Amino acid sequence: MQSAGSGWGNGLLGVIIFSASLPATRVAVGGFSALFLTSARAVIAALLGAALLGLLRQARPARKDLASLAIVAVGVVIGFPLLTALALQHITSAHSIVFIGLLPLSTAIFGVLRGGERPQPLFWPFAVAGSATVAGFALAGDGSASLTGDLLMVAAIVLCGLGYAEGAALSRRLGGWQVISWALLLALPLMAALAILTWPPVWSGVTVPAWIGLGYVSVFSMFVGFIFWYRGLAVGGIARVGQLQQLQPFFGLALAGFLLREPVAWSMIAATAVVVVCVFFARQFA
Repeated sequence: MQSAGSGWGNGLLGVIIFSASLPATRVAVGGFSALFLTSARAVIAALLGAALLGLLRQARPARKDLASLAIVAVGVVIGFPLLTALALQHITSAHSIVFIGLLPLSTAIFGVLRGGERPQPLFWPFAVAGSATVAGFALAGDGSASLTGDLLMVAAIVLCGLGYAEGAALSRRLGGWQVISWALLLALPLMAALAILTWPPVWSGVTVPAWIGLGYVSVFSMFVGFIFWYRGLAVGGIARVGQLQQLQPFFGLALAGFLLREPVAWSMIAATAVVVVCVFFARQFA
C-alpha cells in the first residue's frame, strides 16, 4: 500500500509539472527556433544532472544500461521536445494538449514491450477507445488543426511513451533522477553541438516570456518532472500510474486558456473528457 501510494503521489507531481510543458514551449518558440529550444533545454538540464550526480557521487551506469539510456535520450530528451516544438509552430498549445490523451496508451504499450508488464485483456478496449477519440478529434478539425502539426504530435507521443516506459524500467535499478541525468549526459555532446549551430544571431528580440518558457522547460519539464515521474512509474507500475496522464490535458488546457489566452473550444474539452473516462476504466484493468 505504501509503495502504491508513493507511486501515485510521485506520478501526480510529475503530471502537474509536465502539464505546463506545452504552453511553456508554445511561448518559447515565439523567441527561439525549435532546434535551438530543443538543444538548449537539454544542455541546461544536463548541467543540472551532472552537478547532482557529482555532488552525490553516483556510480556510472553499467555498460548493459547504455542502450536503454540511449532509448530514453532519443525518446524524451531529443524526440518529444523537438517534435512538439515543431508541431507548435503549426498548432496552438491548446490543440496539442489533446494529443496528450494518447500518452497513457503509448506508455502502456511500451510498458508491455519494454517493461514486461501484462495488463488484463479488458484494459485494451478502453485504452484504444480513448485513442480513437483523440484521432477523431484531430481529423474532424477545430479551426486550429494542421495535418503537419497533428502528425508531429503523434510522432512525439510515440517517442515519449517509449522513453517513459524504458526509463521507468531502468529506474528500478538506477533510480528515477539518475536515469534522466545519465540520459541527458549521454545526449549532451549532440545537443551542445546543435545549440552552437542554431545559436540565435540576435538576442535583443527575445522577449521575457520566451526566456521564462525556456527556463521552465529546461529545469522543470526536462529534469525536475522526471525525478517524480520515473519514480512513480517504477514504484506503482508503468501501465497503472501512466494513466495519471489523463489529468494532464485538463491542467494543460486550463493553463493554455488562462495564461496564454488561447481559445479552448468545447470540442477540445469534450474530447478530453471522453478520453479521461476511457482511461479511467482502462486503469481498473491495468
